[in-house]
Amino acid sequence: MDPSSSAARRTAVLAGHLLRGSAPADARSSALIEPAACLQYSPPELSEKPPAFDTASLRRVLDGHDIEGRDWLFRLMEESPLFCPHRRGGRTFVAPDYNQTMEQQREVTMRRIEYLLAHGVFEGWLTGSGPDALLRKFAFFECIGVYDHSLAIKLGVHFFLWGGAIQIFGTKRHHDKWLKAAENYQVNGCFAMTELGHGSNVRGLETVATYDANTGEFVINTPCESAQKYWIGGAANDATHAVIFSQLLVDGTNQGVHVFVAQIRDEEGNVCPNVGVADCGHKIGLNGVDNGRIWFDGFRVPRENLLNSVADVLPDGRYVSSVENPDQRFASLLAPLSSGRVNIAVLAVYISRVGLAIAVRYALTRRAFSISADGPEVLLLDYPAYQRRLLPLIAKTCAMSSATNYLKRLFIKSTPESNKSIHVYCSAFKATLSWHTMRVLQECREACGGQGLKTENRIGILKGEYDVQSTFEGDNNVLMQQVSKALLAEYKKAAHKRRKKSPFEGLGLEHMNDPSPTIPADLSSCALRSSKFQLDLFRLRERDLLARYADEVSRYQAQGESKEKAALLSYQLAGDLARAFSERSILQIFIDDEIAQPAGPLKDVLGLLRSMYALICTEEDASFLRYGYLSLDSAAAARKEVMKLCYDLRPHALSVVNSFGIPDAFLSPIAFDWVEANSWSSLNEE
Repeated sequence: MDPSSSAARRTAVLAGHLLRGSAPADARSSALIEPAACLQYSPPELSEKPPAFDTASLRRVLDGHDIEGRDWLFRLMEESPLFCPHRRGGRTFVAPDYNQTMEQQREVTMRRIEYLLAHGVFEGWLTGSGPDALLRKFAFFECIGVYDHSLAIKLGVHFFLWGGAIQIFGTKRHHDKWLKAAENYQVNGCFAMTELGHGSNVRGLETVATYDANTGEFVINTPCESAQKYWIGGAANDATHAVIFSQLLVDGTNQGVHVFVAQIRDEEGNVCPNVGVADCGHKIGLNGVDNGRIWFDGFRVPRENLLNSVADVLPDGRYVSSVENPDQRFASLLAPLSSGRVNIAVLAVYISRVGLAIAVRYALTRRAFSISADGPEVLLLDYPAYQRRLLPLIAKTCAMSSATNYLKRLFIKSTPESNKSIHVYCSAFKATLSWHTMRVLQECREACGGQGLKTENRIGILKGEYDVQSTFEGDNNVLMQQVSKALLAEYKKAAHKRRKKSPFEGLGLEHMNDPSPTIPADLSSCALRSSKFQLDLFRLRERDLLARYADEVSRYQAQGESKEKAALLSYQLAGDLARAFSERSILQIFIDDEIAQPAGPLKDVLGLLRSMYALICTEEDASFLRYGYLSLDSAAAARKEVMKLCYDLRPHALSVVNSFGIPDAFLSPIAFDWVEANSWSSLNEE
């Protein structure tokens, strides 16, 4: 095209937008520019079609349990001035005041805990028993996390980590002494595992506890600066007690890492002798949590304070254990981290829901540009590119909601035999879902433009608050390597059972007992949306990557490398495999939830969401092309199908996010009347 004619065409289009009339060219210079009509907010419920399915039923699928209890707790928080209710745009919202100082945020976090305690929220969190009590605990924790991450983490450290360690590692004497007291906050616990020099590598902790048979005490020391306990939630100000992870020396023999419970502050809040505490300082988020550093210098704790469900030291100094294998003893120490990873995975999904609900509601009322010179401006969510940004993330979030419900069910039914499976699923889902959350929040922040930067609109601030999920309770990349190593162990175990009809058992790997799936060369839209095709494709990727990973590790070992070094050198395949396992597991769980629904509109929408989840994962993972699971033409067809699914899901966008179970007060002003919320008259509400 001739550059001059192209420039002229663009000039004419712009002039048409500006002049909004049909004045002749020679009269344009004198034409008056008509002002654009002012934008008026209209609730999306008025412009969007009524829900095609029962939104309450979808919420039951996504939340999984304790719907009434969740709504009760949300109302309880809305009703208290401690949760900072404020009026914006004619509505009341609740959200922490992040303009407060670090000290103020910490103080109000503890006051909120006292309020929830007084209203019975924590009843049974440590003394209750049975699946219903644990599910209720999970549900309430999720609601609290929707409000404020700092509040959730303070509770998670006290109840799930400190209290969980007492439950798992302690025996009756510890349970009787500590659990009810902790549930009532007569003691306030922290979890002193991580050190400056060792985070994920618990086996390498440097704190030392030496048994003194003369006094019947353990003497705990921080031998060097890298051994200081670091990032210990609650330690800087509030914790009265700690569970301390330390190497245990008995008669000069190191028995490995063991766990002790000790009081680190007295009743007046003074730090106990021989304990040093310092503040970790201001952070990019979570400033309502008083993270601290702890040093021990000849700190003595009674022999009875060793949590002794697995091993003990008798009064005469003899070390005894019901588990002879040191590696198995060490593995048992990591059990409390499983509950923490379950919580992280679940909260990741709920925060994704918050971000998406805000962004979608905004996109259904905010307009920008017009397709023709005189045409109306277009809703953001009616732009195909905008749909492509948000709708696949909605589908992923729904699929991951099913996965977290499965994870909770697996956790509450845990047995010694299922602990390994729980560890693998917790590690895979914690990593996958927390990475997903950060992507969702970034995309939603951008999708909301400048409004996404405002703290009151939540999305931007949530990025800083939840960024830590990628590294605490285990660095995500490390966790995914652990997943691949566990799968490799299952692969080798199955190799020794080849004569059995079903050598693979557990972790959803039973599909590897069947013949390898065959993927059709030509894929129609119907085939691409078939759950059978999607599962076949994901299973093919997983089984092939597992075989490739095992082969590569074996080749490195044949070249003289150790098993550990061989696994490290194969890190690329390890990452691909862990992703394949996680995504296949999520797809299988989501399909199971879809199958459980009766025929009807909800089942149809779940099918659209499931297909979107499967095909967007296919598009985003280069493994499908790299290893030939899909041809170039098939991959291109899958990519086109994603856009068709965007078109099909667009009418359901509002209904789906309304099914997320997030009350209006926990969203933000731009999810509703953002014009009024930013009006001159609204200044009186600030």
